Amino acid sequence: MSTITSLPVLDLGLFNASPGQRASFLQTLRHAAREVGFFYLSGHGIDPGLQRQLQRVARAFFDLPPEAKQQVAMIHSPHFRGYNRPGAELTRGQPDWREQFDIGAERRALTLTADSPPWGRLQGPNQWPAALPELRPVLLAWQQAMTRMSRTLLGAFAEVLELPPAAFDALHGEQPNEHIKLIRYPGEHGATQGVGPHKDSGFLSFLLQDSQPGLQVEVAPEHWIDAPPRPGTFVVNIGELLELASNGYLRATVHRVVPPAVGHDRLSIAFFLGAQLDAVVPVYPLPEALAREARGPATDPLNPLLREVGWNYLKGRLRSHPDVAQRHYADLLPAPQALAVGDTY
Repeated sequence: MSTITSLPVLDLGLFNASPGQRASFLQTLRHAAREVGFFYLSGHGIDPGLQRQLQRVARAFFDLPPEAKQQVAMIHSPHFRGYNRPGAELTRGQPDWREQFDIGAERRALTLTADSPPWGRLQGPNQWPAALPELRPVLLAWQQAMTRMSRTLLGAFAEVLELPPAAFDALHGEQPNEHIKLIRYPGEHGATQGVGPHKDSGFLSFLLQDSQPGLQVEVAPEHWIDAPPRPGTFVVNIGELLELASNGYLRATVHRVVPPAVGHDRLSIAFFLGAQLDAVVPVYPLPEALAREARGPATDPLNPLLREVGWNYLKGRLRSHPDVAQRHYADLLPAPQALAVGDTY
C-alpha cells in the first residue's frame, strides 16, 4: 500500500532563481516525476487574467444551444477537432460522461499522396463555432503561452535526467503536437465514469481545474488519491512517451475522473504537449547511476506503445472516437491494433 496521500507542489519560478533554489527544484521534480508521476505546478507565469478569460469563454461555449455545438461536431473533422456530446468518447471501451471541445495547432492540412502515412491526416485546421467568435483568439493565445511554459518544464526534465537542456527540442521542433480540451462534466443520474482509468500518451499534460473535485490518481495498484483543485496551479502529469524516452526512469501514472454529484457540473481545461507527428522517440542514454534505476516503460499489450509519434497518436484517436474513425479512416478499420507497425514497448 502506498503511503502517498497527496500530490507534491512544485514552484517553476525556482527553476530560474538562484543556483541553490534551482538545484532544490530539480531534486523535488525528480522525486515527484519518479515516485508519483503527478504534481501541482505553481509559479508557472501564465497570466491569471488570460486563464479567467479562458474559463469564461469555455463556459460560454458549453452554454451554446445544442445545434450550435453540433455545427462544429468532431465527426466533421478528419483531424479529430471539434465538439463531442457526453458519451461520445471512449476510454477502455466505456463511454466517458463529459462533453468537450478539442483543438490542436492551427495549421493547414497536409497535401497527401497514396504513399503518405495515414497519420498525416491528423494535421489541419480547427473548427470554430460561429456563435462564439471570441473563443478562437483566447484559446490560441492560451495555447501559445502554455507551449512556451511547458517547453521550459520539459527542459527541466532534461536536466533531471542529466541530459543537455535542449535534449528534447529536436522531437518537438517547430511544430509540436499541441492539444487543448475544454471539458464539462455534467452532474447527471446514471453517469458511471467522467473519464475511465488511463495514462496520457504524449509528453506532458496540464490540467486547469475549477472549484469542483473529481480527478483521482492511482499511486499504487487499486490505491487512488484525490487531486482536488488548488488555486493558482496546474495539475501536471507525465505521458507515456516521456516515460519511454527515459526508459521508465520517469513515471506515467494511471488516473481517472469521477462524475460530479447530481445537480453540479465541473469544468476543466487540459493542455497536452506532444512531439512532432513525424518524430520517432528514442530511448535516451542515461548516466549509469540513473540507468540502474530505470524500470523500463510499461505498456498495455492490448494497446501497445509505439515509438513513432504519428502512429501512436492516431492509434489512440481511432480507439477513442470510433465514429470519426469510421467516417474518415474506414480504410484502416476494423483493426486499429494493426497500426502497431514498427517498434512497440
